[in-house]
Order: sequence, then structure tokens, then C-alpha cells
Amino acid sequence: MNAAELEHYLRTRIALAQAMAVEVRVATAAGVTLFAPLAPNINHRDTVFGGSASAVAILAAWSALHVRMLSEGLAGRIVIRSNSMSYELPITAGFTATAAPPEPEAWRKFASTLARGRMARARMIAILDCDGARVGALDAEFAVMPDTEPSAMRQADAPTR
Repeated sequence: MNAAELEHYLRTRIALAQAMAVEVRVATAAGVTLFAPLAPNINHRDTVFGGSASAVAILAAWSALHVRMLSEGLAGRIVIRSNSMSYELPITAGFTATAAPPEPEAWRKFASTLARGRMARARMIAILDCDGARVGALDAEFAVMPDTEPSAMRQADAPTR
């Protein structure tokens, strides 16, 4: 899945991504970077609303896991299990959220668990950046349920090329 395909998927399948005008800057098996402009995410203090910052960070982490799974032929339903968000500086302009899949050893355990048909968990970190400064971070755990749907059902959910 490339950046354009991921952006289309997010904007058509997750209404909030469309409303927040999320753009995909990078989408590879090594990680994902999303961008969100200030205007649709602004609060009463002329900075990014905390909920928008958190939502973009969660989308980046979810997307990094999703893209890596697709690249390795792993199927499953990804849901967020828990998260904490740190807001380090006010976000005064458009910002990015960058996330990468788990480190190799954690990834091997994750993929092995999922391949055995068991629920797997992945800890994901997303870093927020605005104008070259780190402005926040997400620390989240995602659960991935093994895909038990027939392949025809999965095809209906797959992005088109």
C-alpha cells in the first residue's frame, strides 16, 4: 500500500480523517507519516485542538501497523486497546504524526502470535512534530484479532488500486 492508497483508504473509511484533512506523506513497511493542517483542527486559542492531535497520532500508529501487516501478508482486525498522549508544546501550525511498527523482536512475536490464530498485541509510538519541533507523543497498545472472515469478505474491505 502506497501513500496515495492509504490516504484514500483513511479518507473514505474513517470520516474523521476526511474532516481533519489528513494527508499521507509516507506509507511504507518501515513507517507512516501523516500531516494535518491547522485550519480544520484549530481550537479557541488558535492552536491545534488536543483531540485532533490525539486522533492524528492514533491514525498514524494504526496506519503503520496496517501497512506493515499488509506488506507481510498478515490479516486481522486492528483496534486500539489503550493509549496515553503527551502534549509537550502548543501546536501552532500544520503538524505531522510519525509512527513505525514495533522493533524486530517484538514484531516477530506479534506476527507469530497472529499466524497461530491468536489475538496479538502491538505497542506503537507516534511522534508529533510542528515546524521542526517535537510537540507531542502517543504511546498506545493495539490488539489485532485474527481474520476469520472468508477471503471474499476481506476483498470487500481491501483498498482498490
